[in-house]
Formats: sequence, C-alpha cells, structure tokens
Amino acid sequence: MVKAKKPNIQLIIKDYVIMLMGLTLYALSWTLFLVPAQITGGGISGLAAVIFYSTKIPIGLTFFAINVVLVAIAMKVLGASFGIKTIFSMVVLSVLFSIPQDMFPGAIINDNFLSAVLGGMLGGVGIGLVFSRGGSTGGTDIIAMIINKYRNISPGRIIMYCDVIIIGSSYFLVHSLDKMVYGFVSMAVVSYTLDAYLSGSNASAQIFIFSPKYEEIADFINNESMRGVTVLSGTGWYTQQDVKVLMTIVRKKETSMLFRKIKEIDSEAFISMASVMGVYGQGFDKIKG
Repeated sequence: MVKAKKPNIQLIIKDYVIMLMGLTLYALSWTLFLVPAQITGGGISGLAAVIFYSTKIPIGLTFFAINVVLVAIAMKVLGASFGIKTIFSMVVLSVLFSIPQDMFPGAIINDNFLSAVLGGMLGGVGIGLVFSRGGSTGGTDIIAMIINKYRNISPGRIIMYCDVIIIGSSYFLVHSLDKMVYGFVSMAVVSYTLDAYLSGSNASAQIFIFSPKYEEIADFINNESMRGVTVLSGTGWYTQQDVKVLMTIVRKKETSMLFRKIKEIDSEAFISMASVMGVYGQGFDKIKG
C-alpha cells in the first residue's frame, strides 16, 4: 500500500496569500485607474464594467454571475484544485469589485492614456501573481489556462485575442471610440506585463563551462545545485589538446550562486551563458502537445 502524500499546509497557505495579493492588485487596477476614467478593459471584468457604465449594475454582481458558469467548466476540464482556487479568486474579486466606487478617490490621474497604461501594468502583475500559483481570476483567464494546458501558447496572447472581441464589441454599448481605443491600450499593456512577469520568473539559461577542474564543478552542480550536467569531449584547435566541456541548464535566478562557486573552484574558468526560450523535462516545465 502506498500512503497518500500529506498536503503541505504551509505551501497551500502561501499560495492563497500570494493569490490574494495578486487579486488585490488586479481589483485596484480597475477601481483606481480604469473605472474612474470609464475605460473598458478586457475579460469578464471589462464586460462587467461596460454593463456598469450603461446600467449602473454593480461590477461585482455581474462578474460573479458570469463566472459561476465558467468555474463549472474549469472544474471539469482543469480539475478540482483549479476550480477551488478559481472560486476563491472569483469570490475575492466579487467582494473587492462590490466596494462602492465613491470610497476611492476620483481619477488619480487626469489623463486617460496614463490611466490605461498604469491600470494595465497593475492588472498584468496581479494576474501574473495569481497564474504563478496555479489560480485564475476567472473569465478569459479560464480559457487561457485550458488552452495553455494542451498547447504551448502564452496565456497573455490567448487573453489578448479574447479581449479584442470584448473591447471591440463594447463600442456598440458605450458608443465612444476614444474609450474603446484606451481599452485596447490597457489590454496590450496587461498582455505584455503578464508575459514578462511569467517568463521572467521561469527564465532559464544554458551554460557551457570550460575548466580543467570540471569534475569538481560538475559535482557541485549535481549535488548542491540539484541540476543535471553533461560532460562533452572537445579539442582546443589552437592548443590541439583534448578538453572537457560542461553543459548545464538552470533557472536564471540560480546563476549567481553557480558563478560564485565556479569562481571559488577555478577563477580562470571560461563560461558561456545564453538565454533559452523554453526548457521541458525533469526539473523544468512539462512537455505539452
């Protein structure tokens, strides 16, 4: 009998705390920047905002009603754990969006373009925090996560395609070309910020190391850095001597520690590092079809 692995309570709490921070940033991007400027952003939040501008129905109520249906789809396709986190996000955002707008200051910036940019940046970081913990803010995020599960397409790009349709259709309700354009500006900033945040947190580097002390460096990478390393055989054409070359792939945030150790072992080591677009396999991302 194999005992079921006990859930890590501390890790679960950490996930939800970080998600709460991200959701708060996302809600503030609307309440502080987009709603005061009457800018229509993307996603279900943008659709709820359009309805709010035209009918005064609270954004939180519309957001909650639409997401109830989408969460049911997420739980079936992506699993119960995703559904639980999405329900948490949906409830938190519905509460935050339901806070009366007059409790916040009016337009912080009297410039619609800056409001769209700052709101998009804040919203992109907020969504990135939620995505990094396996959650979703609901709406078009659910569509993005479903597609990203099976295809290597960035979540930001998928959300952008969905948001183009939503923001474009908002013109027929708001009848303001300016607001629609600013909505597209906000959408583009959210997409760029989200991808930059996610790729930055998972960025990897491919490193080649040339050193006569390659065995000691390889042992460090394997045993202490807990990363794989491959020893390649080569020939220095100038010296006509056989050399050993180490090749390893690590997260970029791990490179500083690796460089410090290499310097301790062999300060004359020759190192080449390059960024890689994607790394799939043990210790990195899962291979997707």
